[in-house]
Amino acid sequence: MKPSGNTILMTGGGSGIGAALAQRFHDAGNTVIVAGRRQQALNETVAGREHMHARVLDVGDAASTQNFVRALIADFPELNVLINNAGIMRLEALETARNLNDAEQTVETNLLGPIRMTDALIDHLVARNDGVIVNVTSGLAFVPLVAAPTYSATKAALHAYTVALRKALAGKVEVIELAPPAVQTGLTPGQERRPGYQPLNDFADEVLALFSQVPTPPEILVERVKMLRNAEAEGRFEEALDQINAFAESARAAQPN
Repeated sequence: MKPSGNTILMTGGGSGIGAALAQRFHDAGNTVIVAGRRQQALNETVAGREHMHARVLDVGDAASTQNFVRALIADFPELNVLINNAGIMRLEALETARNLNDAEQTVETNLLGPIRMTDALIDHLVARNDGVIVNVTSGLAFVPLVAAPTYSATKAALHAYTVALRKALAGKVEVIELAPPAVQTGLTPGQERRPGYQPLNDFADEVLALFSQVPTPPEILVERVKMLRNAEAEGRFEEALDQINAFAESARAAQPN
């Protein structure tokens, strides 16, 4: 992925990782469109930034995705980078029967959303000759969080989908996976201030430095996430599973809101 001169669509660009990375890509000399469900949040992301644009999109709404993409390509025919970042994380108890709305919404947003966005843009990106797809997964794709099982499962599925997509599009579209660790964002209540999680600005700075490498790595992995990404290959899976779940439970108990 070239460092500048791109036209980038960032889903989930109104807050957290999406907003921080969108602003840094913009600072690097790219045109950036941020998309998300909340217009006000998107407006705050793009405020005062020329060549940065806001569009409302709900990736969980299949009917609107195609219309959104058609309008987007008409307005930005030079669009060449899709970053599938939009996602939700819900805590779920598995010990008893429950309402599955959270699980179903998580699958809809985190897995079907990126698949639909990719499908809607794939012909355009292939024709561009400089097309890039970035799928944002998670360290939890490799070692799951027991309290967020569906979130972990969707990220594991998106990792597998990204591997297949990279192979299928070899020589046509560059496919990159970004797997964040636990970052201080609003993904779950109180997470913005949760001790032990990576500060958002530090994470975004490290990610942009990795994207500047030539060639761009197929997996963007900050140092903090490597203990999860490499756990199984290094024979540490059970240890990592126990460690991250104990850490997350302790962090939530100490600072729940």
